[in-house]
Amino acid sequence: MNMIGRIGLLALAGVSALGLATGAQAGAFGLREQSAEAEGMSFAGAASGSGGVSSMFWNPAVITMRPGWVSEQNLTYIGLHANIKPQVGTNPAFLGLGESGDIGQGAIVPAGATSYQLNDKIWIGLQTGAPFGLITNPNKVWAGEVYGRSSRIFSLAFNPVIAYKVNDWLSIAAGPNIEYFKLTLRQALPIPGILPQNYPSGFLKGDSWGVGYTAGVTVTPWDGTVLGVGYRSSVHHDIDGKIGLPFIFAGQAKANLNTPDKVSVGLTQAINPQTRINLGFEWDNWSRLGTIPIIAPAIGGVITTLPLNFKDGYTYSIGAEYDWSPALTVRAGFSYEEVPIDNQNRTVRLPDNNRYTVSVGAGYRWSDKLTLTAAYSHIFLNQSRILAGAGQNYNVGNIALAGLVDASADIVSVGFRYTFGAPAAPMPAPIVRKY
Repeated sequence: MNMIGRIGLLALAGVSALGLATGAQAGAFGLREQSAEAEGMSFAGAASGSGGVSSMFWNPAVITMRPGWVSEQNLTYIGLHANIKPQVGTNPAFLGLGESGDIGQGAIVPAGATSYQLNDKIWIGLQTGAPFGLITNPNKVWAGEVYGRSSRIFSLAFNPVIAYKVNDWLSIAAGPNIEYFKLTLRQALPIPGILPQNYPSGFLKGDSWGVGYTAGVTVTPWDGTVLGVGYRSSVHHDIDGKIGLPFIFAGQAKANLNTPDKVSVGLTQAINPQTRINLGFEWDNWSRLGTIPIIAPAIGGVITTLPLNFKDGYTYSIGAEYDWSPALTVRAGFSYEEVPIDNQNRTVRLPDNNRYTVSVGAGYRWSDKLTLTAAYSHIFLNQSRILAGAGQNYNVGNIALAGLVDASADIVSVGFRYTFGAPAAPMPAPIVRKY
């Protein structure tokens, strides 16, 4: 292979070894910000309806808990803060380039959910939101630049569902999940003969539409107790895009990605007419994201691989809400998440670690039809280490990187629920007259 070929192969391997993007609220690049109401309890009981109609993200069967025509709209600001400090063990030519700076970028995440009761047995609903994504942007020149200069991921899902109330204690629901996925990744391109601080940037970008489904069930064995179980399937994405290597190559790139499927379990228990306790558990099948081939047809099929090698993610949560008055409800919650990232697969684009979340929130009933909601969460991430280079999961040109990560996140959510009206009354039986 000639010099241009070797440089091209190195560059492709580097760009493809970027990972995707740093998630904030859910592990890896997942997002959980679909309900301001559930945010106030760290999403405890989301699958059993603690997030109102917006809980249909976790379990579509919860829409049978709200009569009539109900719409909820939520807006969340995610402020991720993360800094990567290079440590001894980093390639000496890069160590002096310094820290990443704050790689976190503020992001606004909208989400909405609407349900409509057709009759005493059937509801239809629609949930929209961003299940994956965020933005990271370290300093352009820094010690880990060959592993990441910037990353951007955007997703949008449309989830129409139909729910059936079997009887007073059992409801079921299901529907398709239509998902758009887009990513743009940039990193320094290591070219022999050029100083690291002058490396140009290569990029990988692409997008895809995919379809999966959601399903769920709620059980209300007696008044005051709700158990909910929901499932979101994996969505297969055939990502089609471009790869750009300055001075060398720019052309088509393809990759296949299967998003993780999710199982959510929630329990809501009323302690008294004013107080409810919520418990939650989520399992995210991130381990299905193993090694992803990157295909550059112009160069000849699979040019390199993306060794994500994630593990499964688990989240445990507890929360409570109290009706302070007929108009005001206050909430609080706590969660612990075991993320799919550890010392073996952590990168500068995914400097994730197990985290603790503390949340508070409130809802104000403005009128019989309008309820306003707000919540705040702070995420504490354990300090973590990054190792990349020869012999590690991520390796670009045997350029060693040893980094120490300090990270946290602040999340603010606001939303409202508007009830348009009660369900239409059933048609009266026809009057039969004799003449």
